Amino acid sequence: MNERVLDLTGVKRTFRQGRDDLHVLCGVDLVLGRGEIVALVGPSGSGKSTLLHIAGLLEPPDSGDVAIAGQSCTGMNDLARTTMRRQHLGFVYQNHHLLPEFTALENVAIPAIIGGHGRGEAKQRAREILGWMGLEARESHRPARLSGGEQQRVAIARALASKPSLLLADEPTGNLDPSTASDVFEVLLKLVRGAGLTALIATHNPELASRMDRIVNLENGRLVES
Repeated sequence: MNERVLDLTGVKRTFRQGRDDLHVLCGVDLVLGRGEIVALVGPSGSGKSTLLHIAGLLEPPDSGDVAIAGQSCTGMNDLARTTMRRQHLGFVYQNHHLLPEFTALENVAIPAIIGGHGRGEAKQRAREILGWMGLEARESHRPARLSGGEQQRVAIARALASKPSLLLADEPTGNLDPSTASDVFEVLLKLVRGAGLTALIATHNPELASRMDRIVNLENGRLVES
């Protein structure tokens, strides 16, 4: 195994439903090395989103450890977790969550500006990535003037703008028609591979999963290699 970018060890998460406990994650172990692109599959309700949230330091596990870029995040306070997310993580969701009052360029640049990059540097980086996405002619458009596929490309560009070590994507093409989904996913893979990033991508689509380096299946709270 090359350099570890994501290391989950014994991760458990249980939710209370009425009088019953719902054991969603039952001791999950997962290691992603530098440059790996891994598909996370499993039926709806199996806990894929919960696993991504824990891996992305958006919620803590009940027990177990999450290490990002070799650094254990167990016991970190909110500020330390936020700093780790800004420095190492990029997120893409099924819904693009673009800010409607800002242009495509501004939507991509804003996270980098918040992360401490200069405004000019952030906009230049945003312009570069949007060009890679084939959106150089759309950078001044607000989300309402973009198609669904274009909006999701902007969301992907936003996730990559801060040069993360790890990309976490939750059904990133789930709201797109099959043809557009395939095109957007191909661009995503090309950019991730070109940048040498590590990615964990949840998907219901077996054809998209087959394009990744390996597949892990979340079954009964545990990961099984496909």
